[in-house]
Amino acid sequence: MSVSDLTAVVTGAGSTRGIGRATAHALAAAGWNVAILDLDEASAKDAAHDVSQRSDAQAWGLGCDVTDEASVEAALAVLAGTGTPPVGALVNNAGITSPTPFLEVSGAEWDRIFAVNVRGAYNLTRRVAPGMAERGFGRIVFLSSVSAERGGGVFGGVAYSAAKAAQLGFAKALAREIGASGVTVNSVAPGLIDTDITGGALEGERKDQLVAGIPVGRTGNVSDVADLVTYLCREESGYITGATYDVNGGSHMH
Repeated sequence: MSVSDLTAVVTGAGSTRGIGRATAHALAAAGWNVAILDLDEASAKDAAHDVSQRSDAQAWGLGCDVTDEASVEAALAVLAGTGTPPVGALVNNAGITSPTPFLEVSGAEWDRIFAVNVRGAYNLTRRVAPGMAERGFGRIVFLSSVSAERGGGVFGGVAYSAAKAAQLGFAKALAREIGASGVTVNSVAPGLIDTDITGGALEGERKDQLVAGIPVGRTGNVSDVADLVTYLCREESGYITGATYDVNGGSHMH
């Protein structure tokens, strides 16, 4: 089964300058058909149009609230109804950050961060993993963060770091459970990447301070992350599972 006979689902890929959209483009360039799920349906459709314009791959854009099981089921049902090839890869990219210090964070904000980053990943993974296992092939990638490894300190506070760390444990345990079915599960932990989320903070003196702590001397690009995710989704990467890949320019080594 070639990746051209399969679909890669990327969540939260609507943002024009985000890791998700760059990943959708990279996967399409590698031959995957791509389904983009985003809370903003117009952005999802725009991203899908953008992908199909730049590659020969089929691309679909759907509105989906990853925190809502019914919304996830509905989006996947629409995909299935369009005759989309089976889902062979899932990139759990949808996420939100929070800089709020722990002594100020409310229960509602804590739950919101976990709802998108952790429950959202569960909602998608729980629905596509059985089909992958049944077909004997699957690639699942979680977009975690260096904040999970070093304990915040960049933009995210405790809630964000805790949620992103939960993804790392989720991925490793799932990799252990379904590896024999031909499904790999890995995590990517980006450091300082120039996206819409970090853009406002990457200016002037603050940017200079942050870059000073990065051995390669620059912030990361979305393509730096997208290329690695695409590599992990290759058929040839079947012996890589339960791993966490750092993409941080050397700012955090362990």
